[in-house]
Amino acid sequence: MAGMKHRTGSEHSRGEALAELHGSLNRRYRPEDVAELVLQALAGRLSGRERNLLARAARHSSRGWFTSLPDDYARPVGGARQVAAAARLFGVRADVDPDDPESLRAYAGTAGRMIGWRPGRSDFLADRLNREAREAAGMDLSKRQYNRRFRMLRRIEEKAGTLETEQDKRRLLLIGVTGFGASIPLERFVADPDAACFVAYYTARRKLRREFSLSGRDNPFDEIAEVLLRRCGDDADWWMIAQVRAMPDVLHRLTDGERGRLLGQWSAVMRQAARFLGRRWRPATDRTSMVVRRGDDSSTWNTLAGAYNAARAGWLACLASLDALELLDASCPGKAMRLMAADLAAWHRSTGGDIDPATRVWAALPPPWEVLDGTASCTRADVEATCRTAGLDPEKSGWTAPTPTRRVAVFRPTPELVHGVAVADPVWAALLRRAGVFSGRPVRPDLAPDALHGLRAGVVTGDLPPAVEAD
Repeated sequence: MAGMKHRTGSEHSRGEALAELHGSLNRRYRPEDVAELVLQALAGRLSGRERNLLARAARHSSRGWFTSLPDDYARPVGGARQVAAAARLFGVRADVDPDDPESLRAYAGTAGRMIGWRPGRSDFLADRLNREAREAAGMDLSKRQYNRRFRMLRRIEEKAGTLETEQDKRRLLLIGVTGFGASIPLERFVADPDAACFVAYYTARRKLRREFSLSGRDNPFDEIAEVLLRRCGDDADWWMIAQVRAMPDVLHRLTDGERGRLLGQWSAVMRQAARFLGRRWRPATDRTSMVVRRGDDSSTWNTLAGAYNAARAGWLACLASLDALELLDASCPGKAMRLMAADLAAWHRSTGGDIDPATRVWAALPPPWEVLDGTASCTRADVEATCRTAGLDPEKSGWTAPTPTRRVAVFRPTPELVHGVAVADPVWAALLRRAGVFSGRPVRPDLAPDALHGLRAGVVTGDLPPAVEAD
């Protein structure tokens, strides 16, 4: 079963709770589970109101309740299987980290010297040695055995490239939802428990899954996050907090040098995410609607767009904190729109909705990757004029200035979601997910009767388009 595997039923010590909170930065703990750990990490240091607020959330933690939601993001599969096969084939000891792309490449290069193979020379037709060349190199291998080894090295090299790409995607996904929280060293994290608890809880709120709904997302800065941030005094580690919350209430606590460093971090991520978006962009995609079409990898695109937009927002916030927004006069790359599911778009239209004005702005401006690599020009004046044409305030909508601070949200328990649809019971949620309900694909025939029974029993508590409700 998916769900929390870190609960043992016994309370952690403060140190253990802080260590697990640090581990949660690289995973997907629910806010309720983080609240429970915060109670343990700050035991004896909380006021009555603080303790009661956290306890209200912790009552819904996975310690006493099953949840169908996994507590981690998918992790790339390393090259252990390929290395083991190569070690048997070449008879070379596999002194390699199979989860490190560079280590995989180094291993392939070492083994490749035995057959005259070099990294980057893996074309099966152009780069193999013929019989005369193998004999001249002193190889006592048949053509078949040589080809097996050549193919294996090519697979390892390809695996290293795939692994590197997937690790970059996961890193960008985490940056998109947590900022640079996953890069905070353990020693720094545990050195300031108050700041650490805010960082862990706030990032857990930012990781909440999107609900299939026409309404916007809640502000991740809720009443619990507000209480935890207030505990951080003048001597708190504000640089660590700024890694996850690039907002005026935090940035003004930093020195100009620290704000400049953070600006550089966000700028680097923005450019990397933009490059990846440019490689993933399909010219057949309709920029004016951004509705998913057959062949679109919407999951990867939305991950990259989320990372790019988060980096752009952090970059703008740092520019504003340094009184340097005039730099946008020369170049102001726009936002990147997410791809939208066709059923959600149709639902929106059926309720009288229209294309999001932000999508109109995105469609009218040059793609951000072309602006950032210098092949297209986009100034603040261009963005302002396009926003006004679309009926948007360019500053309040976050196109030419940091997004204004939103109202503090009220905590509510994390709903069980199946492809964005809220389900009342986690066991039913697990069954519906296994059956493929709401996935856009045919429901598994062996589970269809049970799934249909659950839907008729009213286990779905979230919004659904009229067409789905009628089925």
